[in-house]
Amino acid sequence: MDIDDILRSVVAVRASIPDDAYTADTLGTRREGSGVVIRSSGLVLTIGYLITEAEEVWLTTLDGRVIAAHPLAYDQETGFGLLQALGDLGLPALEFGDGSGANLGDPVVLADGIGQFVEARIVAKQEFAGYWEYLLDEAIFTTPAHPSWGGAALVDADGKLLGIGSLRLQMSQNDEVADINMIVPINLLPPILDDLLTRGQVNKPARPWLGAFSAESNGDVIVMSVADGSPADEAGLRRGDIISEIRDGEVDGLADFYRKIWSSGSAGAEIPMRVLRDGREAWLRIRSADRNNYLKKPQLQ
Repeated sequence: MDIDDILRSVVAVRASIPDDAYTADTLGTRREGSGVVIRSSGLVLTIGYLITEAEEVWLTTLDGRVIAAHPLAYDQETGFGLLQALGDLGLPALEFGDGSGANLGDPVVLADGIGQFVEARIVAKQEFAGYWEYLLDEAIFTTPAHPSWGGAALVDADGKLLGIGSLRLQMSQNDEVADINMIVPINLLPPILDDLLTRGQVNKPARPWLGAFSAESNGDVIVMSVADGSPADEAGLRRGDIISEIRDGEVDGLADFYRKIWSSGSAGAEIPMRVLRDGREAWLRIRSADRNNYLKKPQLQ
């Protein structure tokens, strides 16, 4: 692998989001990270939270050129975001590798858009449930962690793209705590790429969304907060509620909670749930929604 060639294909991403955007309070109005050139036409793959609701996006190449970009898509299920450079990037595209075929212990490099890279190894490949109603059946985890992980390129020993950096977490093993990065595998992109390019979203009904931010503790799903004006907010779900059942099925952890919601139908489906609140049981009926309907849509720059 020639790291200089890899770094040429990774760009810095800077996005500006309106103050009144739905995600402004949680994700901020100035977001910075990285993106990876995946087509020589200037198509850039990044992590979607950097560009959701963006009104202005700029790409900076390793040699210092600054080029405007248009947000094409943000896929809520995978977490991928797509940008199209509005000028000539003139950069080579990274070839896709096989994220699902990567093995524990494999040497990898996580590279960002300002020329920083970390030589790491894959330490886990497993299910990941995020507090924002997000679930990957098999995410990639690497260590040591990169200090600028959002949208960074994970590449294998052959210089092929294995995935896109999403989070920095901590892993505890043998009484030791290590910082790790969670990576969205590149294998999730090809099946949806054409839809994202032509429609801006995957051509299927949207999943039900509640607007609940939840965590798992000893198998219990506990509500940490709810998004203002969301279906969960409107239905009266509160911080501290423990979600114990969806319809007639007991909830067994965060991933099971999400799967039960999503198996209820498409966005708009009613989700009955039993919650424990201050030692008492209560039933709520939440009319789910399409998360994208709450977000500002990008306008062509």
